[in-house]
Amino acid sequence: MIELNVPGRGVIQLEYLVSDVNGTIALDGQLIDGVAKALVRLGDQLELHLLTADTRGRQPIIDQQLGLEAVRISPGDETEAKAVYVRELGAEHVVAIGQGTNDAGMLQEAEVGICVLSQESTAVGALMSADLVAPDIHAALELLENPMRLVASLRR
Repeated sequence: MIELNVPGRGVIQLEYLVSDVNGTIALDGQLIDGVAKALVRLGDQLELHLLTADTRGRQPIIDQQLGLEAVRISPGDETEAKAVYVRELGAEHVVAIGQGTNDAGMLQEAEVGICVLSQESTAVGALMSADLVAPDIHAALELLENPMRLVASLRR
């Protein structure tokens, strides 16, 4: 767990990291260099959940690289499906990371939503739904490894 005492917002206890895959932790269907190591480091503090529509059809390879199984989101209302997933975990304990239009709901529902700027592009809806914007996935994960950075950005 990562506990934050955010002035003007109170104590936040993050237990879950929910992340989109394609465009967020993977580029063109391949895990971005260094992401697996960063996620392993965070694994002692946060339970990792990956949500994906598996746009590129390479999720089994990514799952194997990370030693987990991502949750496949069925085509249709992916935005709402991701938001429901976060709510069912307990949104007040979730930090979510994404960049696509279908990530907007989970970014808004999560206690802390982080939108990443991506080489695959970043949707305006995701930007508007997030609490924070990070220049890339590495910077987003570093925020979680250095929680006082989160406090500095989230305080009111």
